[in-house]
Amino acid sequence: MTYFADLSSRQVADVVNGPRVPVLLLPLGAVEPHGPHAPLGTDPLISRGMCERAADRLAADDDVHVLVLPEVPYGVTRFAAGFAGGVHIGEETLHSLLVDIGSALIGQRFRRILLVNNHFEPAHLVTLRRAVETLNFAYDGRVALLDLVRRRHAERLTEEFRSGECHAGRYETSLVLADRPELVDQPLMRTLPHVPVSLASAPEDGGFLAMGMSDAYCGTPAEATAAEGEQTFSTLTDLLVEAIRELARE
Repeated sequence: MTYFADLSSRQVADVVNGPRVPVLLLPLGAVEPHGPHAPLGTDPLISRGMCERAADRLAADDDVHVLVLPEVPYGVTRFAAGFAGGVHIGEETLHSLLVDIGSALIGQRFRRILLVNNHFEPAHLVTLRRAVETLNFAYDGRVALLDLVRRRHAERLTEEFRSGECHAGRYETSLVLADRPELVDQPLMRTLPHVPVSLASAPEDGGFLAMGMSDAYCGTPAEATAAEGEQTFSTLTDLLVEAIRELARE
């Protein structure tokens, strides 16, 4: 079974005491506007899709037992201020939530937890990294973050992702088309012009409007395809499987 919350209490105990190393995946993101064409839940949708694919790929593995935790869809999203649909939570709220979830699991001997995130606002990323440090130091966990903006990961992703023009652009829209195409307004998507704004150089106290993203997207969503999304999901799954195996060896 793939989903932690689908198990019974007895089945969870069997996983802890089983022959394979349990690794729990926690999908993360933010509920925020992704242009006029893509769903508010784009980020957690991508994280969940990665986790499901990685768990499926490793389902018959002899060494690791991968389970997907219920996602945490809310994050730090001040950049979305001024647009309908953004649900922001503060850094301390997110940190406390992740530490509480992690410590509860570590206390049950699920020490290996991998955070899988697809929301890249700087303050959000800083909070995730801090939560990992807290759990590893204070609770003796083996907790890690698959940090896709790190160079060694980003260089394996698409040109648009590396450029930073990837909020609801070709990169993210392609991934949604691959997983939930019915959530994308494709006729509208094809009319959207290129918005040359790089989030890689965004100020920490900035926002979509201040950066020139008047429709809450950047990049080129009109060029998105489900085929590119499937290819990107394959690369993201490769990265996640590698991170799972690395964590299992610790």
